[in-house]
Amino acid sequence: MAQTLGFTGDVMLGRNVDERQRNRPVTAVWGDVLERLRGLDGLFVNLECCLSTRGRPWRRTHRPFHFRADPAWAVPALRQADVDWANLANNHLLDFQEEALLDTLGALDEGDIAHSGAGRNERDARAPAVVDVGEVTVAFVSLTDNTPEYAAGPESPGVARLELDVDDEANRAVARSMLDRAREYDPDLLVASLHWGPNMVEEPFESHVRWGRWLLSEGVDVVHGHSAHVFEAVEARDDGLLLYDCGDFVDDYRVDEELRNDRSFLFELTVDDRATPVRLRLVPVEIRGCQVHLATGDAARWCRETMHERSRGYDTEFEREGESLAVEL
Repeated sequence: MAQTLGFTGDVMLGRNVDERQRNRPVTAVWGDVLERLRGLDGLFVNLECCLSTRGRPWRRTHRPFHFRADPAWAVPALRQADVDWANLANNHLLDFQEEALLDTLGALDEGDIAHSGAGRNERDARAPAVVDVGEVTVAFVSLTDNTPEYAAGPESPGVARLELDVDDEANRAVARSMLDRAREYDPDLLVASLHWGPNMVEEPFESHVRWGRWLLSEGVDVVHGHSAHVFEAVEARDDGLLLYDCGDFVDDYRVDEELRNDRSFLFELTVDDRATPVRLRLVPVEIRGCQVHLATGDAARWCRETMHERSRGYDTEFEREGESLAVEL
C-alpha cells in the first residue's frame, strides 16, 4: 500500500513563537496546514530549537540567537501534528547548554517522537532513528557541518557534527559507519538529514552537491537538507532524491523581502508498496504571525516560479497541480 511521507525544513518553536503559544491553542502554530499534516502517513521535521525551560544561554563563544520552547506546549503541538521524527543535528540544540539538550531528548522520548542527531555523547548523537510508517520502515541518520563548538564528544553531550567533505577519507568513514548502523534495522527507506551550509543562500555549495550525491551512491534514498532558511533546488536522480534545503516551516524570523525566507513548501513524498519513492509533491506554505499557512495566489506562484528557477540546473521536471508542484520519480 502506498504511503505519503511529509518532510519540512526548520521548525523553530522558540522566542516569539513560544510566547504567542502560551496564550493560544496548542495547535495554533500549524495554522491551516494542520489537517494536511494529520493526513500524512508520516511527518519528519528539523527541530530548530531545544525543548526546555532550564539552562543558561550559551556564552562560551559568541551566539547572536538562542532558541528554546517550553516542552509543556511544544511536545503536545508536535504530537497534534503527528510529527513522527525530528532532526536534532543543527546549530541550536545547545543554545541553553547541556541540561536543555538533555531535556529535549527526554521530552521527545516522553512524547514518543523519534529523533536523531544529538545525544549524551558522540556515539549516541551519531545513532540512527527508526520509524515504522504503516508497512514502511524508515531509518534516519543526521549530521550538521555547523557550529563546531556544539559537537558531541566521547563523553559530552552535543550534536552529530562532521565536515561534509567527500574528499576526506576519514569523514567518509564516519558517515559510512553511521549508515551501516542504520542498515542493521533493515529499513525500507534510508534518509540522511543534513543541516548544512550558511543562512540565506539560494544555491547549494558544490561540495554539498558532491556530498549529497555520494550519499545516494552509498545507498541513501532521500537527502533531507536544511539550514539556509530559504528553499533550494530539488534534484531527482535515478539513485535517489535530493532536497537540498527545505527552507523554513515555522519561525519568528525577520523576512528578507527578496529571498522570502517566510515561504517554502511541505514536501510530500509518496512511496509505493515496495517502499520505492515514486512521486514528490511540493505544497507551498508561508509563515504569518508565527504560524504556518498554505500559500495561495501570488505567494504560491512565487514559490513555484522560484523553485523552477533554483532547480533549473538539476534536470528536475515539475508539473503544476493547482497551487502545488509535482515530480514523478
